[in-house]
Amino acid sequence: MNVTADLFPGFAERRIDTGAAQIFLRTGGSGPPLLLLHGYPQTHVCWHRIAPELARHVTLVVADLRGYGASSVPPSDAEHVAYSKRAMAEDCLKVMRTLGHERFVVGGHDRGGRVAYRLALDHPEAVRALVPIDILPTAEVWRRITAERAVGSYHWGFLAQPHPLPETLIGHEPVYYLEHTLKSWAGPRDLSPFSAEALAHYRALMKDPARVQAMCEDYRAGASVDRRLDEADLAAGRRIACPTFVLWGSEYLGRGSARPLDVWRPWCRELSGAEIRSGHFLAEENPQDTLAALVPFLATVGEKP
Repeated sequence: MNVTADLFPGFAERRIDTGAAQIFLRTGGSGPPLLLLHGYPQTHVCWHRIAPELARHVTLVVADLRGYGASSVPPSDAEHVAYSKRAMAEDCLKVMRTLGHERFVVGGHDRGGRVAYRLALDHPEAVRALVPIDILPTAEVWRRITAERAVGSYHWGFLAQPHPLPETLIGHEPVYYLEHTLKSWAGPRDLSPFSAEALAHYRALMKDPARVQAMCEDYRAGASVDRRLDEADLAAGRRIACPTFVLWGSEYLGRGSARPLDVWRPWCRELSGAEIRSGHFLAEENPQDTLAALVPFLATVGEKP
């Protein structure tokens, strides 16, 4: 897929072969390394409003997950392992080590947050700190599905349906489906939080049938292998060892029946967090408050060995 407008002036552009995928990324700034991972249905450009300020404090890496944006689309498999968060986390680890970062902070929004916490669980020696943004752990989401949540988060079940059902339906009106999704999760329930340039990236993503299939595989993995890995970690008493700072939107995760920190607490040894006045897309809807919460946490963990 051709990359549209570059929303990261002054950042270097890289493409790194992880052995299983070609990962596209941009990197800039100096200081302790921070990897940021986007969610669905977006790409690395979701960070464009906070990247310039973050690059004043850290060496920032923003990457497209496999199957998204300008990264490659590896073939999937019957068990959806190729799009498991463990496989995506392995991509991220190899990317950061190729860039020379042996230990780093990782943050992720939405699906990227699931990759980020899997990376922290699987490779605690590499992750200095973790920032999950507007998510609960995958196993917790499935466990807590009620009638209300099933309607409000219908996409979890829809996108996990066997190929080619969701791909076919989305393919008939990809832009409509994208914009409906963005509007329904944004605080104002319209497209006003998103720049025209970012929307062009997201529309290009949804118009590519191969990437739509990859995104569905991402959710199929979430309903199967990702969920099983989470449950196995819980059963074994395995917890995220590094400092974890959860951010959530007041008009999305914050409107749920459970308090986000209460849900995350059994998963983490060291937990803190903050609510941001926002819908689901914190970094685009309220970049100022997102930065005001994130930068002090990065300064604190950056001082630790």
